[in-house]
Amino acid sequence: MRPNPATSGPTGVTESTPGEFDVETVGGIGAVDAAEWDAAVRAMRLPVFYSHAFLAAYEQHPLAPIDAFGYLVVRRRGDAAGEPPAAVLPAYLQRRSDPLGQLAVAYPEAAGEPALLSHSWHCYDSHVGGQDGRADVAAAAITALRGMARGLGVRWCGVVNVRRGGATAGALAGAGLPVRPLTERFGADLTGLADLDEFLVRGARSRARTNLRRYRRRAVEHGVHSAVLPVDEADLAGVVAMCDRVASKYGTDRFYPAGVFDRFVASLGPAARVLEIRQYGRLIAAGVCLLDPHSFHSWAGGADYEVDGNFSPYYVMFAETLELALRLGRPVFEGGRGNPEFKLRHGLLARPLDACLVRA
Repeated sequence: MRPNPATSGPTGVTESTPGEFDVETVGGIGAVDAAEWDAAVRAMRLPVFYSHAFLAAYEQHPLAPIDAFGYLVVRRRGDAAGEPPAAVLPAYLQRRSDPLGQLAVAYPEAAGEPALLSHSWHCYDSHVGGQDGRADVAAAAITALRGMARGLGVRWCGVVNVRRGGATAGALAGAGLPVRPLTERFGADLTGLADLDEFLVRGARSRARTNLRRYRRRAVEHGVHSAVLPVDEADLAGVVAMCDRVASKYGTDRFYPAGVFDRFVASLGPAARVLEIRQYGRLIAAGVCLLDPHSFHSWAGGADYEVDGNFSPYYVMFAETLELALRLGRPVFEGGRGNPEFKLRHGLLARPLDACLVRA
């Protein structure tokens, strides 16, 4: 783990776990072999949140108070050089381990306690291993995570935001570990869709389709324009303000901290795009979109509803974001957590998420 001055933990340790695996733990992303890590991410089809670039940006500009950082590399004992690891996962020690107020509902016995968690709460799609869902890989990773937690003096550790019914949930359950309901995220399959209208006809409710088209038309009539920008050309301070509006509305203030969030996004480079919606030159909505080879992530965003004209800038941003995903040809659209009524009305599907929390 890479500790804060008051927190210490194992660094550069390789632990033999029961079964056929060795688990290496390091305390800083700089000590990770970036090529090996990203090769594993590609082989296991992990989302952008697991890329070395994302993790490096999060360590340099953490979006939440992190007391210690750690990275686990699970390798099959005896694998030839060059073989990708069986699993890679980050771990974060957080004294405030439940910023969204969801973990205490799933695990009331751990409410208010610090925990060593994988991934961060800014990731809504956590994995342990690949799509084959091997219970022995999950068992090795959780065994190592428990050892790290004990070394840091905390009683709880685990994995949050695991897709229910997916490979990781099956692997954790197969290893005899608890898996409990946490929340849900929303997404859609864009395979074979030509444009936004086709998506709306297929999935959105009739009234929602009508309203979305009306708002887009009114927005154009009232001087609204959109632009998709690389992070080094975007108004990141304005983006932070938009994101913070939504976070404050839902009681999660400081989830996108000003002065940190903008630097974090800037550090992502080509893995991110910024969508800006402006009326007469004034920013009225903005979103940060993340890209990986198989998914488009509508990751963070917000809107200012003080606009000229009877339309919703949030609706306009949603439509523009989907159009961007379709243009870029990603087969999966990830719409994040929260705002379920809107997302379900407009064609996204709920994907329940679980959490695995265990005593160290």
